[in-house]
Amino acid sequence: MRDALNQGLIDFLKASPTPFHATASLAQRLEAAGFQRLDERDSWTTTPGGRYYLTRNDSSIIAFKLGRQSPLLDGIRLVGAHTDSPCLRVKPQPELQRHGFLQLGVEVYGGALLAPWFDRDLSLAGRVTFRRDGKVESQLVDFKLPIAVIPNLAIHLNRQANEGWAINPQNELPPILAQVAGDERVDFRALLTEQLAREHELNADVVLDYELSFYDTQEAALIGLNGDFIAGARLDNLLSCYAGLQSLINADSEETCMLVCTDHEEVGSCSACGADGPMLEQTLKRLLPDGDDYVRTIQRSLLISADNAHGVHPNYADRHDGNHGPKLNAGPVIKVNNNQRYATNSETAGFFRHLCMAEEVPVQSFVVRSDMGCGSTIGPIMAGHLGVRTVDIGLPTFAMHSIRELCGSHDLAHLVKVLTAFYRMRELP
Repeated sequence: MRDALNQGLIDFLKASPTPFHATASLAQRLEAAGFQRLDERDSWTTTPGGRYYLTRNDSSIIAFKLGRQSPLLDGIRLVGAHTDSPCLRVKPQPELQRHGFLQLGVEVYGGALLAPWFDRDLSLAGRVTFRRDGKVESQLVDFKLPIAVIPNLAIHLNRQANEGWAINPQNELPPILAQVAGDERVDFRALLTEQLAREHELNADVVLDYELSFYDTQEAALIGLNGDFIAGARLDNLLSCYAGLQSLINADSEETCMLVCTDHEEVGSCSACGADGPMLEQTLKRLLPDGDDYVRTIQRSLLISADNAHGVHPNYADRHDGNHGPKLNAGPVIKVNNNQRYATNSETAGFFRHLCMAEEVPVQSFVVRSDMGCGSTIGPIMAGHLGVRTVDIGLPTFAMHSIRELCGSHDLAHLVKVLTAFYRMRELP
């Protein structure tokens, strides 16, 4: 099971270079498992025992199984994650032609570690909106081939490089795509028109706009002398999305279960399809149109917010509280912050710890050092919007927000096992 899950994750990461592609990959796997697509613009007809999913903005997805007996009033077992990762996004008018090179201007999305983006074989993917036969359409594109690079400056010209230097995103991050003649002008939107024809056989009249991200073409891989680790891009947080997907599909549950994977977490979640937007609440209210039933159901529900945790790095162990250094391959981590950067409380932490013990899954705890700031997740946001009991958890990783992150190869199976058991629970506390 562990090997199959790890390979499945590697395949999922390869198919998901952007939140748009991640959502499409999740939808494809859900449909193969018998889930029916719902359109938010239509009226819904759902039945007990049914499997459904919906998307918004092509970058967020909610999937759920309805219980057979009391579909909702027994509470909903929710797992939340996010589809986006820090990256470099192409600007609206990106063409830069300097010293005989074609480059594209980029904007940093989220809190990216910038240094690892240098000297990588980069490709480009995302969503393109265009006009064809008088109609506006959108399509996902993925160049797949390494078409760009951000070369480092030689150390001979930057003797202080190994002493640390501040990277200027405006000047130092535009990737190089090609060499061009002095008077040759390249139209990036024309290149996208060619890509639509090549990838999808679509003859667009004109490209109107796009949301495109550069990504590393090196595939995720199982690494280490004993295969102890998985290295790859976007583990934060496609690792949790994939674990939630596998758990939802595998859980033969009689209860109502839901997986929520939203976009824009890395930039605050405040959007129409983010956790700080109305998507989840609107979905739940369509399933529970009666206000009293809605509140009663939420108060009987529980959310596991799954987002990666900081594993204790052997070279930087002093960056952790001495009693709270999660280890790779030692199980999921309960994330606690008394200033509510995580939504965990003693009851929800106790519930998750009990669940892990019952499934013989190792479990750890994380609290940030008292003299350091703490990141956050979708957990407090969803808890604040819905009033649902929430526990924040995640698998320990290294190099979070790098172009290539690292996690333990045993931990995915641990997380899938405990989330599957959660979805199968007959009664919530």
